[in-house]
Amino acid sequence: GPTAMGMVKLMEDDAAGTTANDYEFTLAGSADEINPLLIKGELDIAAVPTNVASVLYNKTEGQVEILALNTLGVLYVVENGDSIQSIEDLRGKTVYSTGQGATPEYALNYILSENGMTVGTDVTVEYKSEHSELAALLAAGQADIAVLPQPFVTSVLTQNPDVRIALDLTEEWDKVSPDSALVTGVVVARKEFVEQNEAAFNEFLEDYKASTEFVNANVDEAAALVAGYEIVPKEPIAQKALPECNITFISGADMKAKVSGYLKVLYDQNPEAVGGTLPDDAFYYGA
Repeated sequence: GPTAMGMVKLMEDDAAGTTANDYEFTLAGSADEINPLLIKGELDIAAVPTNVASVLYNKTEGQVEILALNTLGVLYVVENGDSIQSIEDLRGKTVYSTGQGATPEYALNYILSENGMTVGTDVTVEYKSEHSELAALLAAGQADIAVLPQPFVTSVLTQNPDVRIALDLTEEWDKVSPDSALVTGVVVARKEFVEQNEAAFNEFLEDYKASTEFVNANVDEAAALVAGYEIVPKEPIAQKALPECNITFISGADMKAKVSGYLKVLYDQNPEAVGGTLPDDAFYYGA
């Protein structure tokens, strides 16, 4: 998804041998594949959902830190039909989603609860493990209402003209929590790795920031890379999706303000969403 899309120029430059460091990249279908490897020390840096970063920090007793915010709001309710015009219209419906235990679940639960609805009572949510699996069901007309992130939304709209965007969950979040922001994805690293490789690590941050800026400024070239790395099935879909993916690079104090505000909202709703406790200042690299 978007967390990988912002990194494609860095991946391409690494393959060409023009980066300051030699990187080894792994693309995964869900954060569940990444988290154990990071905890075991088999990965050094990972792009994960924002709340998962907090869970990892608590689970490792502070051995993981957050480097940058890389994806703002990219979640949408899409519908095969025309019955959903507002959050209230989800009452009594079954909604398919991905991201159980991550940003999609907690963002949807929060927005529903702030609109007077409870998952399991007023709305049924059925989870699929991967975005691509759910996108395929929607495209085939086998699911009617779903929560999906970009670029999978664009992919589905391209394949099935009956599917439309019904609600932008970033807008719905802003309605119920104007003092915080829905922030989807971040980059984290093992603290030990950062401390032992500070110079190379700072070069990585510069390389990664440059990659996100390139992707946002050169959509056609970036789309070719995104399709080439099979993050999105076809280049035209990537071209349409990239401007909607809210790819960014926010670090330091600004990152801390946005992420901590978002985590506080989740914590107030369900402490387990952030791993039981809110991270302290040591969680925020460079802040």
